[in-house]
Amino acid sequence: MGGSRTDRAEEVRSLQRGIDLGMSLIDTAEMYGDGAAEDLVGEAIRGRRDDVFLVSKVYPHNASFDGVRAACERSLRRLGTDRLELYLLHWPGQVPLSETVKGFERLVEAGMIRQWGVSNFDPQDMRALLDVPGGDAVATNQVLYNLSCRGVEWDLLPEARAAGCPLMAYSPIDQARLLRDPELAALAQEVDVTPAQLALAWVVDGGGVIAIPKAGRVEHVEQNAAAAEIRISDEIRSRLDAIFPPPQGPTPLAMI
Repeated sequence: MGGSRTDRAEEVRSLQRGIDLGMSLIDTAEMYGDGAAEDLVGEAIRGRRDDVFLVSKVYPHNASFDGVRAACERSLRRLGTDRLELYLLHWPGQVPLSETVKGFERLVEAGMIRQWGVSNFDPQDMRALLDVPGGDAVATNQVLYNLSCRGVEWDLLPEARAAGCPLMAYSPIDQARLLRDPELAALAQEVDVTPAQLALAWVVDGGGVIAIPKAGRVEHVEQNAAAAEIRISDEIRSRLDAIFPPPQGPTPLAMI
């Protein structure tokens, strides 16, 4: 979001409508639109900051002990706030994790962030993080997860659930590609929901996963909100498994 001036008003309305509907978590990053997305989010939450659970992310090359503080300060200025509920390392980089964790903990102590986490960490990355002093304070791992990209179910998701560390699923409808799948469309029609709603409901139904779909139109936000009420029966789950098979072994972590 924030990349087009012509869509900006509708995107702001969409975020505000989501807050109205109780969808309080808003995810952004310094990378998105080179800061433009954070600026747009700041506009959308103005006067409603206490209603929002705000998440942003830091570039790996900015995640040194001092760099992460400077990056966070820039994000806070763009967002028009004095704190983040959650701050994530966008993906593993060259800065030692021990240095990044220390930087995050300093931000917690300063009240600039409440918690920190990571994004695009595979199981090996997560184990390396947990070996770092303070690494067990990680609050979440944000990864690509949807019906057509299920590799995390083999190891990353079970390990996260066992550790009580939820995953955040980005692109839960696969950048809208799932909406063009005829079998998913037919199944969604059977249960009287949209394909996007069925895909979203499936992502969160098993527990331990938060979905963060992009929705730049008010009608899509309202449809996404309604997906929270959908429950996936064993029959529907089995039929989805037949259309989108689960992994049969370890799979490299997918990223976009």
